[in-house]
Amino acid sequence: MEQQQDKMYDLIGVGVGPFNLSLAALLDDIDSVDSLFFEQKGNFDWHPGMLIEGTKMQVPFIADLVTMADPTNKHSFLNYINENERMYQFYFLQRLDIPRREYNEYCQWVTRRLPSCKFGQRVTGIHHINDNEDYFKVEVLNLATNQTSEFKSRHLVMGTGSVPVMPKSFKDLPAEDVFHTADFLPNRERCRNAKSITVVGSGQSAAETFRELLKEQQDYAYRLDWITRSSGFASMEESKLSLEHFSPDYVNYFYQLPQKQKDEIFATQGLYYKGISNHTINDIYNLLYEYSVGGDELDVGLQVLSEVKDIKPRQDSNGYEITCYHTQKKQEFTHESDVVITATGYKPNVPDFVHYLGDFLEWDEEGRYKVEADYRLKKTDDSTNEIYVHSGISHTHGVGSTNLGLSVHRNKVIINHLMGREVYSIPQKNIFQNFGL
Repeated sequence: MEQQQDKMYDLIGVGVGPFNLSLAALLDDIDSVDSLFFEQKGNFDWHPGMLIEGTKMQVPFIADLVTMADPTNKHSFLNYINENERMYQFYFLQRLDIPRREYNEYCQWVTRRLPSCKFGQRVTGIHHINDNEDYFKVEVLNLATNQTSEFKSRHLVMGTGSVPVMPKSFKDLPAEDVFHTADFLPNRERCRNAKSITVVGSGQSAAETFRELLKEQQDYAYRLDWITRSSGFASMEESKLSLEHFSPDYVNYFYQLPQKQKDEIFATQGLYYKGISNHTINDIYNLLYEYSVGGDELDVGLQVLSEVKDIKPRQDSNGYEITCYHTQKKQEFTHESDVVITATGYKPNVPDFVHYLGDFLEWDEEGRYKVEADYRLKKTDDSTNEIYVHSGISHTHGVGSTNLGLSVHRNKVIINHLMGREVYSIPQKNIFQNFGL
């Protein structure tokens, strides 16, 4: 039975990942904004398949949900540490980065304090209604009761994140044998019982998965391979001046460029966000070195310059035959493995219901959102109802679009526009270098 909610909300958020959770936390102290945030998962869980022991965040802890807008906010990471009586342990840790598992725990702590965040609720439809007062009608399915309710909101914010990408030839194979790094931890026992494992890809997720498998290899005696089409296992560009690409200043500079030039520049910036952190590479090399002490032969292979073209089940036994192409030798070769783990990245999640708004929104020639500088989707009319967006904007706002260090800045901009006044100050100069003239 469908229920109609007559109340008019100021803002409804779709998805509760770190970006929308940050917005919900910052809005918590603004009584004049009535907001709701819907998430289909039963609770906040940030990349649960990669919450590996020993992995850490790639941004400092001050890039939490609120601190870079309001260091005194009760939803800060330091307040989480304090309320969980871990202040001295954290003080003696003497680190800016924190364990990835602890970031996830911190976000879960914040969600429990925010009544605006509703879990187990799947948004199934959004329609723009022209009535006495124009608004968005949001259809929400309660996954526990299977009941659909309708909500009204003047504005929306999309925080639907990204979804794993698998090559087409990998998709119809058994999920326990061939899977994305996003599903690594649930399939860990399968890996431990395999005779051979191959990781495909060369980013941070690939490296963390390979490192974890390498740490356990001598206990479980599997063959371990790592294949990438890249020319090497390249480290991420982490120098301090390079990190200034993840600043509001660079976002503003990049946004002003013509779209064709943006696409060309973005294609060259992979090592700002897709490389491997130096400490992860060091861990892997140190393990390889220790395992080789005494002349022991490693049952490990690291293969570069090799593009995976196809995969199919082996005819004579269990496992899979992977067809690869060496991009410099121009030669094809085959590789066999019981388990194949792909680290082939993510793509923006544009839910089906967004296309209900197809005529309301502007799209570019590539079928991507057109986005204003202040993170509003461009519309085909002059409606006062706005849709703010967090995901699927790398083509407009650049390399930092998925970086947690910019999430609070983005939410400051969104809140200021939503309120029609400067709730949070936006400094004009945040870095030492100039990107424009």
